[in-house]
Amino acid sequence: MQSKLKEKYGLITAIAMVVGIVIGSGVFFKAEKVLTATGGNLPLGITAWALGGIIMVICAYTFSILATRYSNVNGVVDYAENMLGKRYGYYLNWYLTFLYYPAMTSVLAWVSARYLGVILGLDITGGSVMVIAGLFLVLSFAMNALSPVLAGKFQVSTTVIKLIPLLLMGVIGSIVGLSNGMIKENFTTVVEVVEGGNIKALFTALIATVFAYEGWIIATSINAELKNAKRNLPIALVVGTLIIVAVYILYYIGLAGGITNAEMMAGGESGAKTAFTNIFGNIAGVGIFVLVVISCLGTLNGLMLASTRGMYSIAVRNCGLKPKLFRQVDKISNMPVNSSVVGLVICAFFLVYFYGANLADPLWFGKYGFDSSEIPIVTIYAMYVPIFISMIIKEKSLSFFKRFIVPVVAMIACIFMVYAAIIAHGMDTVYYLIVFAIVMVAAIPFYRKEEVSEE
Repeated sequence: MQSKLKEKYGLITAIAMVVGIVIGSGVFFKAEKVLTATGGNLPLGITAWALGGIIMVICAYTFSILATRYSNVNGVVDYAENMLGKRYGYYLNWYLTFLYYPAMTSVLAWVSARYLGVILGLDITGGSVMVIAGLFLVLSFAMNALSPVLAGKFQVSTTVIKLIPLLLMGVIGSIVGLSNGMIKENFTTVVEVVEGGNIKALFTALIATVFAYEGWIIATSINAELKNAKRNLPIALVVGTLIIVAVYILYYIGLAGGITNAEMMAGGESGAKTAFTNIFGNIAGVGIFVLVVISCLGTLNGLMLASTRGMYSIAVRNCGLKPKLFRQVDKISNMPVNSSVVGLVICAFFLVYFYGANLADPLWFGKYGFDSSEIPIVTIYAMYVPIFISMIIKEKSLSFFKRFIVPVVAMIACIFMVYAAIIAHGMDTVYYLIVFAIVMVAAIPFYRKEEVSEE
């Protein structure tokens, strides 16, 4: 066994991973949610997409500054450690490993299965779709654990594939919608007045877009495996996020050219498929929609990449359960296999939780059944804020703009995001924070100050 990951990914792969990890499911999954949240108010929905994108780019650029200075095993954890010390980095790492990454990964497995279920005519809340979701989890784990190079190539290829339906709908849908007047109708027609007014509607829609945008920070987890990471990671983060914002807004407008707001809201999970078939015809529409499923799997692959490295990232810092065991890297696959297995188990647990909390009838967890695709952003954005504060204090060699202006703007964006999530989810936020506290308390006995000893 060995305990060091090799640098094996280049800039193009890194950009593809940023784009690929983010694009692929959320924009399809949450387009309907954004429209419903705004009562069919298309301009307000576009505002939410733009605002969420701006916040992502701001945070990505801020972390890209830190990426030029620190590189180790798990991007954002590296930055937390260098800014606030090993203890803060450890707790952030624990949160990512045991709550954030697996929560997002499990939702992506279900979303991938959900769209395949739409094509096959299956009940998206039924047992068949959940079995498919579990199968997708295992297949994604196998690819990442047994052949990381293959997983990287799959990420690049699915990034190209997933851009096809987005760009086709964005460009052709916009052209068709402008020519037949549907886009104009959708821009000027509000389906229903949202309780709480436009501000509440905007915040709810914004939090929905964050799931679609979330994942960019996960790309920093490969910085130890990225060639010339201090140069390539910042470029990948900034270029990748800008591409994502442009594609998302274009797709959302194009979607309005294929289906009315009212039909999209009423169509549920099949609304996007209806828009594709309206624009491209039944056969071509379904064929293109198959690419949506593939793109979702690409996103799942990227998230699983982060999940499989969670325990390893903790263990190489000599913390967590049995660090000697979980920091081992297989010589043949160059993957932390023990860490990968635990990552899969945690993801499987959250897949079951997501079903019981959001899809089962009746729901299993009562007040503690929150939406694990959205609420965890409350704590992830809150945990970024101390990093940015410390960046202002410690990074004295940076220019005034990078040391003060950038992190202050990033802090404002993060605090705004937390506030929006609280407004959007209300008391669910409180019950989530109780779960979050339990997870973090469980980390206390496994913190160690000592560094890894040479073996």
